[in-house]
Amino acid sequence: MRNTHDYQQDQGEKPEPDKNEKGDGILDKIQQLGQTNVPQMEASNIHVLTIIGQIEGHMQLPPQNKTTKYEHVIPQLVAAEQNPKIEGLLLILNTVGGDVEAGLALAEMIASMSKPTVTLVLGGGHSIGVPIAVAGTHSFIAESATMTIHPVRLTGLVIGVPQSFEYLDKMQDRVIRFVTQHSSITEEKFKDLMLSKGNLTRDIGTNVIGIDAVNEGIINEVGGLGPAIRKLNELIEQNKGEKKDVIQ
Repeated sequence: MRNTHDYQQDQGEKPEPDKNEKGDGILDKIQQLGQTNVPQMEASNIHVLTIIGQIEGHMQLPPQNKTTKYEHVIPQLVAAEQNPKIEGLLLILNTVGGDVEAGLALAEMIASMSKPTVTLVLGGGHSIGVPIAVAGTHSFIAESATMTIHPVRLTGLVIGVPQSFEYLDKMQDRVIRFVTQHSSITEEKFKDLMLSKGNLTRDIGTNVIGIDAVNEGIINEVGGLGPAIRKLNELIEQNKGEKKDVIQ
């Protein structure tokens, strides 16, 4: 005696999902997203990328650290650049910084994209997050968000010879050069912020908040998600117009 389940499989029909499976799916959504339903973005021409927590480079961080692995971000940037359906990139940052070379690698890739890119700093865009924040076509910072600018540090064993300090100085110059080339701040002003004393309790550097980052020339303007998407759509339309002019 064959049951209904076997008959459905023979006829190519999918058996109805078990009620327990549906329940498990809803529970998964609640655990992962905190809600049972999320808006769909199937036809969006904008790719959204987040840089959160600590930027992980060549060394794996402890499992309790919330990290952004640069080897996960790089393929997404390449895919967004190659996909003709993606016309713009929205990059949202809330990062404490991390690996200098990994952060600069991401910043260089974002800056070299042919498609319009808008960056938005929410919460914080500290340390090596600063070059990533300025790498886009246009940058925004939330009014309450902060950016900490401080000198480059080395972790682990450091050999006390002049070459070690020269290497550190050259690495710092790479960060300074990138930021000043992709923002309105001058090299002298950025160095002043980086080496300032008295702003941070146990360190040297400067913590700039919202409008201060704009006034210093690091970020283009203060704004949140709405203005960032609106600006990105404007840049996408401009990009389309430039392509039409080239074809004509």
